Amino acid sequence: NKSLKSQTEGDDNEDDGPPLKEDPEYEKYFKMLRLKLPMGAVKQAMQRDGKDPSIMDLDHHRSVKSQMSNDGEDTGVPLKDDPEYAKYFTMLKMGLPMGAVKNALQRDGKDPSIMDLD
Repeated sequence: NKSLKSQTEGDDNEDDGPPLKEDPEYEKYFKMLRLKLPMGAVKQAMQRDGKDPSIMDLDHHRSVKSQMSNDGEDTGVPLKDDPEYAKYFTMLKMGLPMGAVKNALQRDGKDPSIMDLD
């Protein structure tokens, strides 16, 4: 459980290595996206190939290494306890599907991809 701030802000670490979308290890998955395959299919292909599909949720313009290092300490409120998002987690606890919760976020002018974070 991490705070929204720690999950959405960039590191102060140097960005060494190629951007994710140009990384040779992940090049074929970005080609799949350019060919208009759905993200779910790309993530499934990654899983099949033994790679972590959550990599595709990272910033495609920064290197994997700079985004995966977790040197900074998270001092914020966990996302599920953040008052701004608490009602959406309550909706999940009440059994509403994730799609309905994301629609509510969008309706309220918030980024629905927030629900994909830790």
